[in-house]
Amino acid sequence: MEPLTFAKSDPFTLGVELQFQLLHPTTLDLAPRSTAFLNKVPDAFRGRIRAEFLRSAIEVNTGICADMNELEHEMGTLCRTFETLARAVDCLGLATSLHPFAQAKDRHLSPGEPHQQTLDDLQMASRSLITQAMHVHIGMPDATTAVRLCDAIRPYLPLLLALTTSSPYFEGEDSGFSSYRTNLCQALPRSGVPETLGTWQRFRDLVTVLNETTPLSGIKELWWDVRPHPQFGTLEIRICDMPSRFEDILAVVALCQLLAVSLAGTEGEPPAVPHREIMLSNKWNASRYGLAGTYIAPQAGGRHIPFGQAATELLEALRPEATELATTRYLAPVKRILQQGTSAQRQRAIYRKTGDFRVVIEELRREFWA
Repeated sequence: MEPLTFAKSDPFTLGVELQFQLLHPTTLDLAPRSTAFLNKVPDAFRGRIRAEFLRSAIEVNTGICADMNELEHEMGTLCRTFETLARAVDCLGLATSLHPFAQAKDRHLSPGEPHQQTLDDLQMASRSLITQAMHVHIGMPDATTAVRLCDAIRPYLPLLLALTTSSPYFEGEDSGFSSYRTNLCQALPRSGVPETLGTWQRFRDLVTVLNETTPLSGIKELWWDVRPHPQFGTLEIRICDMPSRFEDILAVVALCQLLAVSLAGTEGEPPAVPHREIMLSNKWNASRYGLAGTYIAPQAGGRHIPFGQAATELLEALRPEATELATTRYLAPVKRILQQGTSAQRQRAIYRKTGDFRVVIEELRREFWA
């Protein structure tokens, strides 16, 4: 393997990967129609709309966006194009991290050797992965900054998960978790909250060793909750569930950018990074209880507060950066999430009222552009 090199990237530019489900229009079950779907993708969107691990999922990817305004426009165009193409192959789209009643045994693997190799390597760990997510890329000026921010942002990742939980049901049962996707993904190797990387050389040495002893190719199978992405020159935040509302997606992306800008401004100061066991505890509480869970704050003293309160305090702390970047308006949906609940909370409320997963899906689809 050639030594990793970190690509040049304009600081704090944005890119987003969104994974959508394809549904049968009548049964609302997962529909393995990605091959037909991808055959209809216009040339202008090739590379922006592509296959996922399973044939019932499609990933849309923005290009490099200078700011939130550009991201909103490009992501809106991609999401509407996805919906149009889904209808063209007699499918519907759904934005959530787990389909509420689909059976994992009915999955259909996307064609191609890489997907089959992943299945062969991971075996049972991959057979329940009918999951979708949102990944946020933040442009980094250099490798040193990317590694430093990767270390520094880890304590805040559970807050991002708590705000985006959208996978309470699995195979027709209430998992008891707000993000059961998180539990499924923890079965993967090289996943979860990474250890402190420290320096770019240490990260590069780690990847070199892993590539010699596992079927990795570069960083492709480092399924960490956050990682430097040398090829794109970004910090990639991967912990989030897939939000069910377009405005919520924008809000969380804006929050990720503001966190990166704020942490970048603390160069030379000791980062407030708690013991890894505290970060793991916070992640578990976010996946289990969502916003109602208990968050142990990274600052000295380790206050125990509800995730909702922690999110409110973070918004207040990031107000100067939001003003500087003119992104305050994008954060308003965070307050709506705190008041009305995440997708996971709304799904449970709908199902308690109706007892019908089809109604849950229909409501999630209706609210995407709400």
